[in-house]
Amino acid sequence: MTVHDRVRPFNTAATYPEQDLSNDLAQAVVAEGTVYLRGQIGQDLDTRENVGVGDVAAQAERAMANIAMLLAECGSRLDEIVKITVYLTDIRFREPVYRVMGRWLKGVHYVSTGLVVSALARPEWLVEIDATAVIPAERRAEAAAARAADVRAAVRDGEAA
Repeated sequence: MTVHDRVRPFNTAATYPEQDLSNDLAQAVVAEGTVYLRGQIGQDLDTRENVGVGDVAAQAERAMANIAMLLAECGSRLDEIVKITVYLTDIRFREPVYRVMGRWLKGVHYVSTGLVVSALARPEWLVEIDATAVIPAERRAEAAAARAADVRAAVRDGEAA
């Protein structure tokens, strides 16, 4: 049994071809029942296509959809989020982004930190949202088995290195 599972591993050379980078990352890491997500932006995780260029609400919508999808792949859910950090490139984006998050996370009483930064990794990205969630103890074994099956399927299909 591994200490942690890496979900959707990738290398930055494919994500940022214009940059001279080669870092091995993952979209999520599950360790001891805690799910740590990479900051999510307005980008389709399967195609790497940018979504909502120039539209911060559309980017936030996609980021939240990515978070929901990744949590499901890890065996967790939106209502099991415990911490979110939001990075905005302009303070004026706070209301539209938090409205989107409010729809996705209605009734989830998580802790949150919001930051305004000068830029994100790409100039077209206006918001980045990262989240930490839990997998309840009674679902951890089932979730770990599902992740292992997903990895085996990816290897069989030639998707994993």
